[in-house]
Amino acid sequence: MGKPANTALTFRTLTDAYGRSIDYARISVTSRCNLRCVYCMREEHQRHHSPAGELTTEEIFRCVEALAGSGVRKVRFTGGEPLIRKDIVDLVRYAKAVDGIETVSLTTNGVLLDRCFEDLLGAGLDGINLSLDTFDPDRYRNITRRNLLHKVSENLDRLLRYAGSLKVKINVLLLREINSSEIGRFTELTRHDRVTVRFMELMPFDDNQIWRTGKFMGAEKILEALTTIYPELEAREGKTTEHFSFSLPGYKGSVAIIPAYTRNFCSTCNRLRITADGKIISCLYSGDGVELLPALRGGAEREVLTSLLQKAVSKKPEDGREAGRGARGTSMSEIGG
Repeated sequence: MGKPANTALTFRTLTDAYGRSIDYARISVTSRCNLRCVYCMREEHQRHHSPAGELTTEEIFRCVEALAGSGVRKVRFTGGEPLIRKDIVDLVRYAKAVDGIETVSLTTNGVLLDRCFEDLLGAGLDGINLSLDTFDPDRYRNITRRNLLHKVSENLDRLLRYAGSLKVKINVLLLREINSSEIGRFTELTRHDRVTVRFMELMPFDDNQIWRTGKFMGAEKILEALTTIYPELEAREGKTTEHFSFSLPGYKGSVAIIPAYTRNFCSTCNRLRITADGKIISCLYSGDGVELLPALRGGAEREVLTSLLQKAVSKKPEDGREAGRGARGTSMSEIGG
């Protein structure tokens, strides 16, 4: 693995047409996944194959350098399932060494975490978001179409031992009458460990399955369920990266509600996404991205890459959900989480 080539970076700032500064990038390193969650993709789901395939290791390195030179300070590797990539530790290590990048994290379903967890820590990883929707084996199998809860549970225990030194978040997508009865069990993870459990709304990027079944559970219903179980729930004050963050007296961790669909946070959006096949997407609800891969494979200089990043950001709509009203993606795995 080479060393970052940005020892003389000229730092810029990515700013959209509405004055929002973009300092956070999610890089999808693959759209492949080893699960088939019912709210994400069909069992027979096939990603939209690009003739060029996925970004290579070196191409992702160049993306990170261009992002850093454009003012991005936070990078998250996503998928699909990013731990499928055999070079994921190298990607983390390289990103941590790039001047300007302050935090590097990843989102995983936890199935493969035991294979590389120690190496990821050694590479300097700052945080892990683990996606887990149930502790019930039958329910897990019904949601993911795989019988792998035992592996994820072992890896969650492993992860929680590092909570505090490593920023750990558990993402729980709540579905009415499917896993909403487990709100209390997930909240109890915060009693003894400095972990954030995030209860999330479903977004309409689900391969047209669960979204149409009436299982959606909104933020107000989630909060109602939480306060019924925990009437002593307290809203956390001060600056937080969570939309609605709460704590419980005597608990070390916190819980949050992510109203990904019912609330509009476009006015404060600070992120962009790079897909696994090299497209820059500045808004989840907009399909109007910018192709980065041709420039990468054509040997373009970093200045060209940064200009493409700015071009994509300039397309960011003021209100993405309004601009993309009625549109639904085929799967979040195609976008990068």
